[in-house]
This record gives sequence, structure tokens and C-alpha cells, in this order.
Amino acid sequence: MAESGTLPTGFGELEVLAVGTVLLVEALSGLSLNILTILSFCKTPELRTPSHLLVLSLALADSGISLNALVAATSSLLRRWPYGSEGCQAHGFQGFVTALASICSSAAVAWGRYHHFCTRSRLDWNTAVSLVFFVWLSSAFWAALPLLGWGHYDYEPLGTCCTLDYSRRDRNFTSFLFTMAFFNFLLPLFITVVSYRLMEQKLGKTSRPPVPALIAKAVPTVNAMNYALGSEMVHRGIWQCLSPQRREHSREQ
Repeated sequence: MAESGTLPTGFGELEVLAVGTVLLVEALSGLSLNILTILSFCKTPELRTPSHLLVLSLALADSGISLNALVAATSSLLRRWPYGSEGCQAHGFQGFVTALASICSSAAVAWGRYHHFCTRSRLDWNTAVSLVFFVWLSSAFWAALPLLGWGHYDYEPLGTCCTLDYSRRDRNFTSFLFTMAFFNFLLPLFITVVSYRLMEQKLGKTSRPPVPALIAKAVPTVNAMNYALGSEMVHRGIWQCLSPQRREHSREQ
């Protein structure tokens, strides 16, 4: 970890500044888009449906990722981690919870779309609420394991944010990594791909899961544009939130 006022070992001034700037842009853009999505759900009655609850869960998770990136950006611009070892563990836990919730919520949205378009039956509230509850409970469970000794959170190479310590090669971390990856990456990926493939076969048109982001912290922006802003109904709800005149017109109707 970099000390106050010194550069992290192996990194130059320009590199640290560039990382901090990129993280800041990603954090602010992700927060802005996802907060708009969340506000549209809160203010637009037409969006308060079981299927849109899954998108809301994704927006909440991505907002958490953006907040995590904002902390990392601030630390990078300060050139040090100012929150101590306990803050590092909390930062790693919060980032991992929201990252896993984002991945699993994306799979839930894909399954929800398959259910809607291929079975022609509405998703009920009990199923949607149960899915969201399971996504967040499962994410919290897996993110808590490194705090309990299976896996480990530590500083990233730059020393200004915290995540899983992928540099470890011991049996403890390896067993955690492979088990966690199966349940939280491979399984959600399988559900997502199969759901979209079945939709493609059923509807007779190409329908693909979202394009993977090159940088993990950019996922909130990608998801917001793909799932929220790409939906005509959500898009209309956001404009209603931003336009007082349109909100008054909706109330009068």
C-alpha cells in the first residue's frame, strides 16, 4: 500500500492519475445512468411490474459497483488508501457483493425475458421477489466467505482499492476461486446464454446477451444502456422524471 504523499511502487505519476481519472468517469457515468433508472421506477407506475423489478435489482447492484469505483477513484487521485485495513475489507466486501449481484441479476433479467417472450405468461410478483431476494442473499453469502477465512481481500497492485487477492496460489484461495466461479460466473453465464438462444429460436431473430466490458468498473454503464435505456418503457419513464411538465400531464390523465 502506498504511503501518504508517495506513489505506489512500480507506478508513475501519470499512470496513477490516468487510473484515477478513468475510474472517476466510469463511476460518475454509471451512477448517473443507474440513478435515473431507479428514479424512473419510483416515479412511473407503469414500470412497477415484476419483470421490471429484476431490472431494478440490476440497477441497484450497478449503482453499488459505481460507488465502489468512486472510492477507488478518490484513493487513486489521493495516491494512497486512506481508510486502513478494516476499510479495505469493507471495500472489498461491498464491491464483491454488488459485482456478484450484478452478474446474477443479469441472468435473472435474461430468464425473465425468456419467460415473457417464450412462454407468453406474465412473471408474477412472488417469483420476481423470490429471485431478487435469492440473488442478493447468495451474493452476500459468497462475498462474506473471504471475511470468514475462505478466500482473502487485499489491496490491488496500485494499492488504492481492494478486491479479492488473486495473487494467492494456496489451496484455500484456489478452492474458493473455482467454487465461487462455478456458481457465480459459469452458472449465470449458462442461464443467460441459454435464455437468449431459446428466445432467438422462438422469435426467429438474433438476440444476444450484453457485450462483456473490457474493464469491470464500466459494467454499470453498459448495463444501464443495454437493459434500462434500451427499454422503450423505461426510457419514457426517465423522460417523465426529467420533465416536470410531462409528470403533471401524466397525473392529470
